[in-house]
Amino acid sequence: MNEKLQIVFGLVGGLAIFIYGMNMMSECLQKAAGEKMKSILALLTRNPVLGVLAGAITTAVLQSSSATTVMAIGFVSAGLMSLPQAISIIFGANIGTTMTAQIIAFKITDYIYIIIFIGFIISFVAKSEKVKSIGQTIFAFGLLFLGIETMGDVMKPLASSPVFTDLIAKVSNMPVLGVAVGTLMTLVVQSSSATIAVLQNFAAQAGPDGVTSILGLTGAIPILLGDNIGTTITALLASIGQTKDAKRTAVAHCIFNISGSFLFIWFVKPYATLIRFISPKGPEVEVISRQIANAHTCFNITMTLIWVCLIGVMVKIVMFLIPDGRKTESDPFETLYLDENVKNQPAAALQLVAKEILHLSDQVKKVLHDTVTVVKENQMQGVDKIQEESAKVTKLTDKITDYLAGLFSSGLLTEQQASQTAGLMYVLGDVERIGNLSAGIALSMKEKETNQYKYSQEAMDELAKCLKTLEKMFDSATKALRGDTTVELEKLMKRKDKIVNLDIMMRKSHIQRVNKGKCKASLTTPFTNILHLIDRMGNSCINLADAATNEVALKYFLPKDEMTM
Repeated sequence: MNEKLQIVFGLVGGLAIFIYGMNMMSECLQKAAGEKMKSILALLTRNPVLGVLAGAITTAVLQSSSATTVMAIGFVSAGLMSLPQAISIIFGANIGTTMTAQIIAFKITDYIYIIIFIGFIISFVAKSEKVKSIGQTIFAFGLLFLGIETMGDVMKPLASSPVFTDLIAKVSNMPVLGVAVGTLMTLVVQSSSATIAVLQNFAAQAGPDGVTSILGLTGAIPILLGDNIGTTITALLASIGQTKDAKRTAVAHCIFNISGSFLFIWFVKPYATLIRFISPKGPEVEVISRQIANAHTCFNITMTLIWVCLIGVMVKIVMFLIPDGRKTESDPFETLYLDENVKNQPAAALQLVAKEILHLSDQVKKVLHDTVTVVKENQMQGVDKIQEESAKVTKLTDKITDYLAGLFSSGLLTEQQASQTAGLMYVLGDVERIGNLSAGIALSMKEKETNQYKYSQEAMDELAKCLKTLEKMFDSATKALRGDTTVELEKLMKRKDKIVNLDIMMRKSHIQRVNKGKCKASLTTPFTNILHLIDRMGNSCINLADAATNEVALKYFLPKDEMTM
């Protein structure tokens, strides 16, 4: 094969192995971390400093600043996080992403295959899902370095190419050109970690003297700055079609990296001198990989320290760039929280689902309340509206179900998360059922009018009383799911007993009215059907109350300050 083709194929092949290993490691780390990710995410709702810390830790675990940024945008769009909180997460994500470069800087060439073998054995033999995930993480870690080693091997001939060395000389002497190259590389690869890994490998190639780097730290820093700019494109793409705050979060990410690059580009040589001073000493080709990693880390820490003190200024800037427009009324039966971009982080995605189910329950409450009004005040004109809202409840339920199904099919769920997802589907089903059954009762009332059924006032009062009790039950059940400790589940269960007793009493009373001629015998079937619907609604309320006592309770997924909202 032609030497040039070998270099190209070796480079793209090595890059492919690196990116695959990095993505695999990210997925496996998420599985191994399990519910600990939820604890990390709980920090997101605190002060900016903790937000920075949470962003850094999350990115270190996910091994991707883009993933954390996309997740933050999804949270802002869903209303789970304020704009300043999201911006602090972005700052931390930029620090966390430097961990990959620091890991790469370790020279473990001699141990690559043994790491891959150990990871394979653990994942192959392990029975526990967690241990299997740890094994796969080790395996992916080995693949990551195998990709780096492959790229390093094929890059060696480039050091003796006059055409290439001349190009590198231009990049080294023109920092702006280096920034452009770094930006373009990251735009193409869509991973700053991958392009920085390529940069570290290439810089580690010796020049003609065999001692100094072909690129040098002064030439590498501008490319590094460009890598940081290029990674902002992922965030901008993720914000398309999202809320204004989500777009502002993405813009804040851009401002962070662009402002940093603009600041540091004027001090490339002094900055390089500082990095050499704080980095290990030795032949340049041996230490430059660590120098680049340190330059990457110091850049992001410095910019974070600057901007975290000016977070209010950042908010004002993005608010100016993306001002509030006219507020349009949104359909309350449309999804408010679900975000496809967050599916890759199951712990975060389940939070969004929990919020969406609570949003659905709020709409079902309205349907139930309107049904009570129809029965109590005999307002048949409200039945069509109830039917329409019930259909919207079903559509919203379908969207949530599809989202949960997508989580199942992602393959990222731990066994515990899969169990929780199935449990959320049961909760979702009971909430939807109450909405549909309420609409069924309202429709029965309309059919009463259409068929000129005439229930006694006594019967109508009993139905209204029963439905009012149901309304209280559903309200208590949803509060319990949120984590409201004031809800007494025993009292809720007693309400079910009250409904059962009312049901028995209403059936007896109806028979007595029929015997006395106060009510037609032909009304027994439609009246009994209504009672049956009420009984099923009571059972669903009890199911929700039961769910509130285990880890399927929505409070399990929500931050503490959102539980009792």
